[in-house]
Amino acid sequence: MQLLAVAGHYQGSAFDVVDDRISIGSDPSNSITVVDGRVAKHHCYLQKEGDGLKLVDTSDAGTFINGLPAKEQILRLGDLIRVGESVFRFEDSRHDDTTTSVTLEDDPAGDSIVIRPPQLVLETLAQEGTPLQRDLKILVQLSTVIHSMRALYESKHRQTREIFERHLLDFIFESVPAQRGAVLITDDSAEDFTSVYGYDRVAGTQNPIPVSRAIVDRVLTDAVVVIQTHCENNPNLSVIAVPLIAGEKVLGVIYLDSLDPDVSLDENHLQLLTAVAGIAGFALESARNVERLQSENRRLQDEIDIQHDMVGESPRMAEVYRFVARVAPSDATVLIRGESGTGKELVARAIHRNSSRNGKPFVAINCAALTETLLESELFGHEKGAFTGAVVQKKGKLEVASGGTVFLDEIGEVSPLMQAKLLRVLQEREFERVGGTRPIHVDIRLLAATNRDLSEAMRAGTFRQDLYYRLNVVSVFMPALRERREDIPSLAKHFAVKHSATCKRRIQAISRQALAALTNYSWPGNVRELENAIERAIVLGSADQIMLEDLPEILLETESPTESSQLENFHQAVHEAKKQLILNAIEQAKGNYAEAARLLGLNPTYLHRLIRNMNLRVLIK
Repeated sequence: MQLLAVAGHYQGSAFDVVDDRISIGSDPSNSITVVDGRVAKHHCYLQKEGDGLKLVDTSDAGTFINGLPAKEQILRLGDLIRVGESVFRFEDSRHDDTTTSVTLEDDPAGDSIVIRPPQLVLETLAQEGTPLQRDLKILVQLSTVIHSMRALYESKHRQTREIFERHLLDFIFESVPAQRGAVLITDDSAEDFTSVYGYDRVAGTQNPIPVSRAIVDRVLTDAVVVIQTHCENNPNLSVIAVPLIAGEKVLGVIYLDSLDPDVSLDENHLQLLTAVAGIAGFALESARNVERLQSENRRLQDEIDIQHDMVGESPRMAEVYRFVARVAPSDATVLIRGESGTGKELVARAIHRNSSRNGKPFVAINCAALTETLLESELFGHEKGAFTGAVVQKKGKLEVASGGTVFLDEIGEVSPLMQAKLLRVLQEREFERVGGTRPIHVDIRLLAATNRDLSEAMRAGTFRQDLYYRLNVVSVFMPALRERREDIPSLAKHFAVKHSATCKRRIQAISRQALAALTNYSWPGNVRELENAIERAIVLGSADQIMLEDLPEILLETESPTESSQLENFHQAVHEAKKQLILNAIEQAKGNYAEAARLLGLNPTYLHRLIRNMNLRVLIK
């Protein structure tokens, strides 16, 4: 006898039951030490009783057998014992040599074969006086055991999946006098077997289990049960085969046979096996569905579980994260498009960070910030004496970045001559320093970004067609901030935390009115403009919150994006009314701005800002 660990820390290990008493607990003095917060110091023990084994639970947390709590219980072979997160299977050590052993034989089915739909077989279940009624208790027990075994099938390990099939056969053998049995499980297409397990109660697993291909194919194809009580080649052979069905899907076959002339598999056995297969089929399909969901969840998590500095959970940003996850592992050239200020460089850095080049240089170059001559020298480097002032040799950024990633921002601003030189870098991964004659080979990944429509520039003749196609291997479009307004609050709070630290001001929140103004604004400068607005508010504000009056005046004067342009006259009227109110308050306060702010119910700082932004000083007498 032995305990096979099928889940938990010891998964895959076997513990032989050689002593009269085996203890399990978290204390090192136990026979099996399980370090688990749910496991007591002395959680339970197993005591030999005759040829069997009895489990005794001594904990408050409980010990479970086949998914049910148990205080004292005699174990049967195949029982699953759960202690905390660990699961052990009680088995006969003689089963150690269990192997998948099934051969499909092309033998004739014979004349005595009976084929029926499973539903007709199960209709006798409720009839009075049927022998199957005595097996109802077995079916109830089996239902509990199989569903507790479902976790085994969800395991990726072949050994634990064999336990599922072996446990199923062991349970069947207790009620059906079959000599041999096999469980054959198909893939989703039902065209191939993903798992086969066979066992011979008499001969063990030394010889393969012969299985009739004709019967198995019929069961799989037509979803019928088959009973054969006589075979031309072997009169003593009787066979039962039933489908593992979940809904309308056939998942596999349970196949039993008997060679004993005194024991023939009959209708009663067929009824029981059909009921067993129905329970096992749904448990198996449930396990497969869980496995599929877990696999899909892992895939989705892998897509979004990337390292990046971008902020936002909108659907548009989720698409960007998925794009980064897909392209980062490759060395493909990526073109990142989008308006200025949308965060194109952050995407490039995220691609580099999640690639195999992480840890190597990431070199960013703004092509629009340099003249053609300086850009060439910056990219390719120069030899000593190549031009006036070149007193030493200088390596270019392409050479420095070898092994890593080069990010060319504003690639659309590069001159035609430089475009031709970049094309060679993309095609050959080589270049020459300014003033040099020796080609230099580099191992780089190239990422480029632009806020221009390169396809339009290509048609206009200002951007090379061949370079465009070299750059546009895969591309992503960074959405403008106005296209993902739901990200504005989280971005604003992110920048508030960032700049409150650098400005040494503690900002606890952004007021509701300020958030509304931030969300309503169209942000032509995108995320960069938003960050500048938050930094300005922190620098100029005085409270522990970012208030509406701390924001740039242009945000306060901007209509909601839901408003129509037909309301321009209305807003102009409101603007004029505000000017008049301010002028009247200042006149009433006799030029005292603090008093005027009190009369208007405004912060004096905000009043000064309004006067400046609305050019009212020239109107104040």
